[in-house]
Amino acid sequence: MGFRCFNWLLVIALVLSMGFQGELAGAHGGRQPLQSLGAADDGVCTAVVSPQGYECREYEVKTQDGFILTMHRIPQGRGGGSAGRGSLCCSNMESSRYVSISNLHDGLTWLLNPLQQSLAFVLADNGFDVWITHGRGTRWSRRHESLNTSDTAYWAWSWDELANYDLPATVGFVFQQTGQKLHYVGHSMLYQHSLRASWWIRSSQLPFDSGGLSDLHDNYDRKSCSQRIRRRSKNEFTMLGALGVAEFDPKGAVGTNFLESVCAMPGVNCYDLMASFTGPNCCLNDSTVDMYLKYELQPTSVRTLVHFSQSQSVAFRRGVITKYDHGSSAANMAAYGQSSPPEYHMSNIPHHLPLLLSYGGGDMLSDVKDVQLLLNDLSNHDADKLVAQLVKEYAHLDFVMGVNAKQVVYDGLIAFFDKHS
Repeated sequence: MGFRCFNWLLVIALVLSMGFQGELAGAHGGRQPLQSLGAADDGVCTAVVSPQGYECREYEVKTQDGFILTMHRIPQGRGGGSAGRGSLCCSNMESSRYVSISNLHDGLTWLLNPLQQSLAFVLADNGFDVWITHGRGTRWSRRHESLNTSDTAYWAWSWDELANYDLPATVGFVFQQTGQKLHYVGHSMLYQHSLRASWWIRSSQLPFDSGGLSDLHDNYDRKSCSQRIRRRSKNEFTMLGALGVAEFDPKGAVGTNFLESVCAMPGVNCYDLMASFTGPNCCLNDSTVDMYLKYELQPTSVRTLVHFSQSQSVAFRRGVITKYDHGSSAANMAAYGQSSPPEYHMSNIPHHLPLLLSYGGGDMLSDVKDVQLLLNDLSNHDADKLVAQLVKEYAHLDFVMGVNAKQVVYDGLIAFFDKHS
């Protein structure tokens, strides 16, 4: 499989939307929990969770390769976690865990909507012990045991390392702290980390199940995104890497220059890139989108973007997705013990692992064809452990910010976790 449309295109769309204020959302309203993140010491607990009456705790987790990640925990709902759940508040669900891992944006995404619409608050009020992780390089996870963000070596990672290091470290930490079964929820590329880490899921023996919202899959259909933008991006990101530029900050000079070059291309509509690449999101809250654009665009590594470009090229030729290509047979041999990058095999996901895949009919980053490719790879999965939900009216961002996502997606997600507790 290969990437039908890169995650960086979502970044482009959102950054440009900040500057040009194109058509962002429907006319839905609601009071947001976020008050301010202006102060340097503001965090999720201080600015978002605690002011709403929820208990909130902060933890630090070190990965095997030295990154120090921040995790925020909402151990129960307001008033002890029984709201909206009745007697089920004291069942096994009360001691279950929810983990969110984010990249290109941080875990704040799960908290931007009003309380009754934000997944993290919804789960806490339904008796879940909620853990939110912020991916390496983002606002609250920028420290390393020996490197600074100004060091090129700090950014020497792609989504291979997110699956190999961040996921085992954070999920393992939660299990160590709680000793309870874990439920994992991811969106877009985030859910792919858990799927690509199937080798670790298989070997860890942790009790684990997983739900994916608008899962970003790897397709080699070239018709959806501008080939000219893809070619330009591949060349420019590769050139950035060759020049030693390691960090891609969509709000910084490198990101701005790249976006300006994209907008200068004939036929590119910079006023409507968000809808062009995510699909026509049906159900977003205007104020939520405004806050998302203000707070949620986070840095990532240039290597991650190069890896996406590589994946699209390899996938189109061979129909597979591989680890990062270091650029030469010798470098790949040093990294992997073989001259070319190893392939990811989704069919290696343990057949007994409960999986819920929710995807949108209007999603241009993860469309119906994309999901069908993954479902084909999972054809031998235990039938009672795999659920695929198509939400025809949803596009990419509706799953995390839709005003009706609780009724359309989250209630079913909770029922899925109930069934497999």
